[in-house]
Amino acid sequence: MTKDVLVSISGMHMDVVSGMTDVDNEPIEVVTPASYYCKNGKHYVIYDEVVEGMAGTIKNKIKITGTDSVEIMKTGISNAHMVFEKNKKNLTYYQTPYGQMLVGVNTRNMEINVTDDNIGVSVDYELDINHEPLADCKIKMEIYSKGSDPFS
Repeated sequence: MTKDVLVSISGMHMDVVSGMTDVDNEPIEVVTPASYYCKNGKHYVIYDEVVEGMAGTIKNKIKITGTDSVEIMKTGISNAHMVFEKNKKNLTYYQTPYGQMLVGVNTRNMEINVTDDNIGVSVDYELDINHEPLADCKIKMEIYSKGSDPFS
């Protein structure tokens, strides 16, 4: 894979209390340029996230280890270190401009597929805030070399 990549991240949240999904049952999707490197068998993707209506950015680093661990580290106007490990619950503090929350992610299922030009990640997890169940979530990431066809 090249150093310059595109990352596509889509997510869907199902409210555990009401059973309702995100607005109009559509996943939220972001496609953004990123930098990629592989070190000691671990894959890293780094990109900046702009938040509408706020000054500053969030620097995101995704670390993929083997087929059973994905970490998302956020620094800037929001700070967090979320760890997704299959069949395991991890807690982290998520610092936002509005205050800090204790976030729990209980990863139910995870699939990671790595090829020469593409990395696909799919994670199903349960999200809780301050120990209160909030949502069942799915996140999909596609990381691919710029100029390649990610769906070929």
